[in-house]
Amino acid sequence: MVTIASLWLPILLSAVVVYIASSLVHMVMPWHKGDYRALPDEERALESLRQLQLQDGNYHAPHAVSAANTKDPAFKQKLQQGPLVFLYIRRGGSVAMGLMLGQWFVYTLVIAALCAYLCSHALAAGASYLTVFRISGFGAFLAYAGAQPIDSIWFFRNWSTSLKNVFDGLIYALLTGGVFGWLWPR
Repeated sequence: MVTIASLWLPILLSAVVVYIASSLVHMVMPWHKGDYRALPDEERALESLRQLQLQDGNYHAPHAVSAANTKDPAFKQKLQQGPLVFLYIRRGGSVAMGLMLGQWFVYTLVIAALCAYLCSHALAAGASYLTVFRISGFGAFLAYAGAQPIDSIWFFRNWSTSLKNVFDGLIYALLTGGVFGWLWPR
């Protein structure tokens, strides 16, 4: 039986490889440049939001307090009139890229550890490269890409953005599978 402890190197290395690849995807490759658009009259929109003194968090409008509230004619009118809004608000200040990148790296480690867990229960030492690649890569694909369409289904994210994120997940999955296949115990 292959233990997760014996897979520390593929766990760590696949997390590092995915971390580097994701940096290249978002800093070098052009496909995510159009994921977000600027607000028209951005300054006026930001000033309006500042005046509301919103706390960090997720907001949507119009907001129905309960399912019964969705039947209220006034609420239905707000829906018809629009816009429908989903906001992620964070207070002002610099963007804590170090914290976000650290959290992303921990996430890549967790996914690699989960792939190691999956493979350690499905495969024996000496399994072929292709078999390890397929199982670990599939597990990584589910983790990196599987939930991307949720924001398009429920929160109106452009489908093109979700599909690009699924493609990114495929890249990360192929890299994870490659590292696990290469370093699988013989």
